[in-house]
Amino acid sequence: MRDHVDFVVAQWADVMPELDASSMEIFGRMIRVQKHLERLRSEALSQYGFKEGEFDVLATLRRSGSPYRLTPTELYRSLLITSGAMTNRLVRLESAGMIERIADSQDKRSSQVALTEKGKALIEQAVKTHTEVQNGVLDGLEPEQRQILAGLLKKILLNLSDEKVVAPS
Repeated sequence: MRDHVDFVVAQWADVMPELDASSMEIFGRMIRVQKHLERLRSEALSQYGFKEGEFDVLATLRRSGSPYRLTPTELYRSLLITSGAMTNRLVRLESAGMIERIADSQDKRSSQVALTEKGKALIEQAVKTHTEVQNGVLDGLEPEQRQILAGLLKKILLNLSDEKVVAPS
């Protein structure tokens, strides 16, 4: 069975036979899977009233563990976005009552972002929906195939700068 990427790669082979387009078979599929996943996640998460970027902020705070607080710098570094993009997300989430900013008692120039009870309850529901969508996308794979795919993608990521994580001591 052929997919859209097979069609694209075949076109390149016809018009530029000297081109090694084999990487397109991998990255083209990764990009297409990501686009489908973004659409499915967006549809599934719309019921919670926040955008995907806001979901990422709330999920990062929730997975950080109790007391579910991080600095804005920790958040934007974790999410690989700019501080300006983070500020916009925080403003929207704060006005929706999902987060609160807490001034640092030691340093008045610094603050932390914390989940509110409303934000915590909502993100816990949304994460369940989010993982159901992702698991649905992977339904065609056996558990062993999922492990192989995860390992291969990890190997690719570790070849990129800034992807290695050093566990805190």
